[in-house]
Amino acid sequence: MLQRVAEYKRGNMPPFTTQDSALLILDMQKYFLEPSSHAYVPSAPAILPNLKALIDAYAQHRLPIIFTQHLNTPEDAGSMQTWWHDLIDPHNPLSTITDQFDLSKGTLIKKTQYDAFYNTDLEELLRGNDVRQVVICGVMTHLCCETTARSAFVRGFEVFFSIDGTATYNQDFHLATLMNLSHGFATPILASGILAVLKAIYDQK
Repeated sequence: MLQRVAEYKRGNMPPFTTQDSALLILDMQKYFLEPSSHAYVPSAPAILPNLKALIDAYAQHRLPIIFTQHLNTPEDAGSMQTWWHDLIDPHNPLSTITDQFDLSKGTLIKKTQYDAFYNTDLEELLRGNDVRQVVICGVMTHLCCETTARSAFVRGFEVFFSIDGTATYNQDFHLATLMNLSHGFATPILASGILAVLKAIYDQK
């Protein structure tokens, strides 16, 4: 898939450096990961090993990790309620982040819209850690992940979008996001590429 989006990549995309990057893992909640849920994303469990490897690597090198949890009430849902009808209620046991992640390795931010920057302290958290680059992972590729990537770009961050660290309902949605973002917002990258850069940089120290 990296090869398929290569033709859309801009020639002046920034290189990935990791030292001033943050790992953003969006909405890896049981709501999307449990087969019993009506919102189950079949490809989401497949990205868990990559995300766990990235979390471990970022934690090892004391780089910022931000987890987001999407929650809604009728008061804060806005158009989400009109569009989806069923909200991720805070009291729903499926609203919690997967047990496979150690949340103590990062910071948890609760959000109410696709955009993880909207009405959250995400930007302040990133600026406070002198973050220049963000790596976006999680679900769903074409909704929260893509919207957050665009929002990060508008705020001046260099955006790296994990091809095999994001998931959605089908390949068409996934590929469309990768093509669109590659053309003007983000650099597509594999989890293995991120880990390789981390290793190369920190092995020299």
